[in-house]
Formats: sequence, C-alpha cells, structure tokens
Amino acid sequence: MPGKENGEHAEKTALIVIDMINTYDHPDADALIPSVREALPAVTGLLDRARAVGLPVVYVNDNFGRWRSHHDEILDIALSGPHADLVEPIRPDADSLFVVKARHSIFYQTPLEYVLRHEGIGRVVLCGQVTEQCVLYSALDAHIRHLDVCVPDDAVAHIHPDLADAALRMMARNMAADVRPAKEVVLE
Repeated sequence: MPGKENGEHAEKTALIVIDMINTYDHPDADALIPSVREALPAVTGLLDRARAVGLPVVYVNDNFGRWRSHHDEILDIALSGPHADLVEPIRPDADSLFVVKARHSIFYQTPLEYVLRHEGIGRVVLCGQVTEQCVLYSALDAHIRHLDVCVPDDAVAHIHPDLADAALRMMARNMAADVRPAKEVVLE
C-alpha cells in the first residue's frame, strides 16, 4: 500500500460500509435487524462526518447472487423491501464508491485493494454488518494487507452478541484494530 514503505503509514483514511444495503430476506434477519437498528445512528454519524471532511466512502456489498446487477439495482431492491427504513439513512451519495462482493471478506476477489491503493488509503474504518462474520473477516484481510484498521464497536451490527463481542476482542488483540465508539473515531 502507498505510504507504508519504510515503516511509514499512509495518511488517508477511508470509511468502508459493509453489507448495509440489504433486503433482510435471509434466515438470520430476525436476529440481525434489532442490532442494525441499534447501530444505525452511529453508522449515519460516521457517514455524515466522513462526507463533511471529504473522506472517501466505499460501500462494499453482497450482490445476493444477482450477477447481472449493479449498485443502483441492488439499492433499488433493498429500498423497495419491507426494511427500507434501515437502508434509506445510509444510502450512497453521488461521491460514494461501490464494490460488489460475493463472499464474507470485502477483499476476496474484489477490486477493493486496487481502489484503496489507487486512492492512497492506509487506514480503513469498518462499519456495517455482520460483526462476527463479514466485519471480522474483512478486518483480518485488511490487517494482512498492512492497512491500519479501526472498528467503531457501536457502528457494527451482529446476529449473535456473544460472538460479536469475541470478534471485536479478536480484532483488537490479533489484528491491532482500533476498537472504540464511533464518536471517538478520528476521521481525517
């Protein structure tokens, strides 16, 4: 990654929004939705702050197996569903980047690493869902790519609270992730 040579860290940060464009039409939705509602204010706060200072915002989202879809279609489907109230507040703006993923990690077979390198990003702030799945695996993949990782613990949603707590501890301990409340996250 640029700026990481000779022990230096790239100065730029990107806010990564993971899997928040969602129809909530899956077996774990009933367990996930209350946590999404709880995390939503912190996610929208991060989005507002990042946009206000001109930080890159990258949405990395599952395409739900719709391989001919694009980001507008994925957004339209989520907004036309019964849980549009969870999607509308965090919808991408015209400046947001959008990467489609098929697996748990935001990096696995996606162009995200290239996009971050191109933008000179050395630090990622990960928010979204699911803490004990996609956020955890993405934090690991960011760490092994020598990115500094921050995970606002109140801006990630979970299915299983106990596994989410363990995942946050693992990110902090094993990946040197900066885990703190969203209001304490420095965005510059």
